[in-house]
Amino acid sequence: MKPGAKLRWSRRARADLSAIGRYIADDDPRAARAWVERLRRRAQLAAATPASGRVVPEYARADLREALVRSYRIVYQITGKQIVVLAVVEGHRLMPADLA
Repeated sequence: MKPGAKLRWSRRARADLSAIGRYIADDDPRAARAWVERLRRRAQLAAATPASGRVVPEYARADLREALVRSYRIVYQITGKQIVVLAVVEGHRLMPADLA
């Protein structure tokens, strides 16, 4: 990872990644591994430049940002010198109410 913020994944975000991987793996296990890796790489990029993510519209808080990968939203919180990925949400789903 490039210099920037340290990257941490919440328990929920790790569970989201696992669920996404399992869902895609039902059709194509190889594609599932590649897709989950793509989401992880995008989170690493967000850690390198935390403020580059857009503010999550549902919360309108400067510390809650998101990085987009096609229809997926990687929602993270900037806390000092780290970012914490809070959730990975498919764009057509409602944002979890308990993130903020």
